[in-house]
Order: sequence, then structure tokens, then C-alpha cells
Amino acid sequence: MPQSKRKKSRFLSNKFRVGLFNDTTHEKLFGFRAKGTVMLVVFAIVVALLIAAVTLLIALTPIRELIPGYPSPESRRNLIANVMRIDSLQNEINTWRLQLMNIQRIATGYEPLERDSLLKVPQQTSGKVKSREALIQDDSLLRAYVVGEERFKLSSDSKMAAQLEGAHLFPPVKGVVVEEFNKYENHPYIKISTSSNSVVSSPLDGSVVSATYNDAEEYVVIIQHKYDLISIYRHNGGLLCKWGDEVKAGTPIAVAGDKLNGERTTFVYIEMWRDGEPVNPADYINF
Repeated sequence: MPQSKRKKSRFLSNKFRVGLFNDTTHEKLFGFRAKGTVMLVVFAIVVALLIAAVTLLIALTPIRELIPGYPSPESRRNLIANVMRIDSLQNEINTWRLQLMNIQRIATGYEPLERDSLLKVPQQTSGKVKSREALIQDDSLLRAYVVGEERFKLSSDSKMAAQLEGAHLFPPVKGVVVEEFNKYENHPYIKISTSSNSVVSSPLDGSVVSATYNDAEEYVVIIQHKYDLISIYRHNGGLLCKWGDEVKAGTPIAVAGDKLNGERTTFVYIEMWRDGEPVNPADYINF
């Protein structure tokens, strides 16, 4: 048997005495005798207990905050709050993406998307586009959409609504009203006859949420204003704005288009929606 193995065997079989003595009186205070095997087991138990005690001390007391890189309670609270804010903002972004997408789709002749289909449909409007006559018939879809999506309104403050009642809006285009507003006959717009190449302007400050062209050979502009007001301008011959533009009252947004009805006549369709219902533009604008 090699010498190292013999030494190890003797260590495990030999008995050892462990004692605690008073250095002055040499009085024995504590002591015990045990084999080497027992001594190893006792030593392992003591080490395990020390490790467990230190672990519990760190985990259950503020001492853990002294460990480099360990987050403080305030940092953890801020982290949780930021995660909740990010989640809320993401939901808000998805909501506005759906609202904008549906407004653009309705204005260009598509069916509105359901909320659950937001992540399944590409962020573009592609496919067959309806004629302008079909778009006018789809005004009822726009009304249903706005009513069903009232939770997406920019504001529900009644004071803003009162301010709109007394507001004076900039005339979008100079001309003569040839067709009056009548929401009860699926006619939620007014038709303005104007001169060739007339500039169409925004009546109020707002954001351009759609500026598109369709197969009816017309450009359609949709603007989201404050006071929960949406204005729509159809039958434009050209665009002077793009999606995402911030416009002021009087800012040019389009050029009126021509249509052949026996003779070449320039006209523009103007719609306004508020609180889920079409409103008469003539109630707020002097044409």
C-alpha cells in the first residue's frame, strides 16, 4: 500500500482530542475525543451551517444592498414603474396605429380592421381601390368606426367642446356651396364649387393623418384637430402636405381637382366629424 494511502487510513482511524483550556489556570473548559472520520463530518457540518447562516443573513437583511451591483429598493420600484409605463405606451401606440390605419383605409375604400388584427396586417394599404362613388357610400362605415372607437378620442374634456362652439375656423377653400350637408340622407359632407387650381387649406391647427391617392383619380386628405374634430377633404387634384405634417389654420394642404360633368368644374368635398358623429362644416365655417 502506498505511503500516502496508509497515512490517510491512519488519519481516519486515529482518535483526536479537541479541547478548550484556560490559559492562566490550565482548567479544561470544553473538550471531546473523536475519530478522524467523525472530525471530518463535524467540520463539514460546521462549514455548511456557516455558509447557510451567511446566505440567510445576506438574503433577509439590508446587508444584501452592500453587494456591488445589487439594486436598491428604490431602483427596483423605478424599474417596475418604467416597465409598466413602457407597456402602457406600447398599448397606446398600437391603439393609435389602428386608428390611423382604419382612417386611411376607409378614406381609400377599404374595410376597417378589427383591433385583434393590428399585428397581423402590414402597415400599408394595398390592393384594389374603390371608386369615388363607392367611397361616398362608405361614409356610413366611417360613422360606425368613429362611434365604435370613441375610446380613442384625443380628449373628452367638455371645456374643449364648448370652445369649439365659439371658435371661428379658417375657410378651407373659397367658393359656393352647391350641395348642403345632410347626415340623415347619407350625405355627411358639403360640396364646394370653386375656381381652377384653388388652394385647399386647413381650417384649424392639427396633424395630417392621411394624404392618399385612389382610383377615382382624387387625392384625399384627413386632418386630426383638437376638440375631438376630424376634417376630410376629397376630390383634390394635388397634395401640398404629407402624412405626419403638423399644420396651422390656413396652411395649404391640397389643390382642388377638376372633374368633367358636361363642362370642366372644380369642386371639393368637405366633411367634419366630432364625437363620433358627422357635423355640418357650415356651422363653423363661413364659405
